[in-house]
Amino acid sequence: MSRALHDVATGTLFGVALNYQGLLKQHLAEFEAPPYQKPPVKPVLFIKTPNTRNQNGGDVVHPGQGERLQPGPALAVVMGKDASRVSAADALDYVAGFTLVNEFSLPEDSYYRPAVKAKCRDAFCAIGPELVPTAQLDDLHSLAITLYVNGEIRQQNTTANFVRSIPLLIAEISEFMTLHAGDVLITGTPEGRVDVQPGDTVEVEISGLGRLVNHIKAEELS
Repeated sequence: MSRALHDVATGTLFGVALNYQGLLKQHLAEFEAPPYQKPPVKPVLFIKTPNTRNQNGGDVVHPGQGERLQPGPALAVVMGKDASRVSAADALDYVAGFTLVNEFSLPEDSYYRPAVKAKCRDAFCAIGPELVPTAQLDDLHSLAITLYVNGEIRQQNTTANFVRSIPLLIAEISEFMTLHAGDVLITGTPEGRVDVQPGDTVEVEISGLGRLVNHIKAEELS
């Protein structure tokens, strides 16, 4: 049975960059150049700050003329209990359930150093509408993810294309920091992000999790 998300997902919002095979392949040449000279060997994380929470299908403000706003459809893991140095085999025992996220962002200059200005504007992390327990999902790694803009499909992928599985993500992250009950792990946005404009209706759909709907509005200038 689904639980009220706002009662459970109360902790820190952690995002995982580059967790889709297609996105990683697009950037291999960049990663092989100096100064890094190789792709990341561990999960690349960023934080969506508390002001980004948008749990009730609220509006998202476009940053204005000359800026680009991009939705980011993603599967989110909500931790059910504290996880520190857990194994991949045990990782799902620490999960309360799953939900949808639309991780809005300005285009990113660097996946190694996600910019606060691009990621952390007000209401830039839409989440919900419900928390769905693991047992209600047939296979976490074959879920279809679809982004609609004004009813038109603009982005499609599947969690079968993850670079790291959900248990592996939890194991590798909890190796160096505790994931607390209520924390939300955003498992990644696939390649092919699109721009949206004021007046657009943006929807994220994930099989077994329903739909998350947000409306884009223009910035109100004082």
